[in-house]
Amino acid sequence: MIYVFRVSRKHLLVFSILALALLAGIISGPLIATTAGATRLIPVYSIETQEKVVALTFDISWGTLVPEPVLKILQEKEVTSTFFLSGPWVERNQEIALKIKEGGHEIASHGQRHVNLSGLSASEIQTELLKASRILEEVLEVKPWLLRTPNGDYNNKVIQAAEGLGYTVIQWGTDSLDWTKPGTNAIVDRVLKKVHPGDIILFHASDSATDTPEALPLVIDALRKQGYRFVPVSELLKLDPQGRWQKMPGPPRRSAT
Repeated sequence: MIYVFRVSRKHLLVFSILALALLAGIISGPLIATTAGATRLIPVYSIETQEKVVALTFDISWGTLVPEPVLKILQEKEVTSTFFLSGPWVERNQEIALKIKEGGHEIASHGQRHVNLSGLSASEIQTELLKASRILEEVLEVKPWLLRTPNGDYNNKVIQAAEGLGYTVIQWGTDSLDWTKPGTNAIVDRVLKKVHPGDIILFHASDSATDTPEALPLVIDALRKQGYRFVPVSELLKLDPQGRWQKMPGPPRRSAT
């Protein structure tokens, strides 16, 4: 059977312009073009590199049982990672949050309420992010500039609202699915099958992810055996071949007043 696809002159023109722009290096941001010619903004899932380097990331929204075992493993394995922390969790668990910072890990925002930001207005989105940022600044004296949205939910409005506050929105290339409690072996197998150079790997250190403390050292050891090294997200971004984040020094600290 032969299928015939008809493309309008308008779409041909759009595709031609985009192709020329890409070749010329005009379009270089994290975006894609839809068939209608509109632009969809895309957060950072990974970077393009041949170097075997990845970022381990941990989301925390609730609980106190998993974070400290995870921190102990990272310390023993000498791995520095990025923690995306929700404002209410930091406010309720300041001692553990300070241990994350004191462990040398990168502090990033996981927002305030654990709701899909795409369902809010732009001003409501920024209100959510500002509330979380204020808590992280007050408790940890760190102003976060990396954001992982609750549930990984986003659309153009969310990204534009976040970027308007100076955030870079971070997703993940490999999802461990640890929060589904699939068992240690399933987590390790999934990560090792999906990992790739420049990857951002998603784990959780909330109490929903009870398998993470067992799986994490196995993942770290296996990836090191394959030649991988581990860096925080901010360091990974600096390796981006397009240089989009080269000048970002990392999360600025609030000056003492």
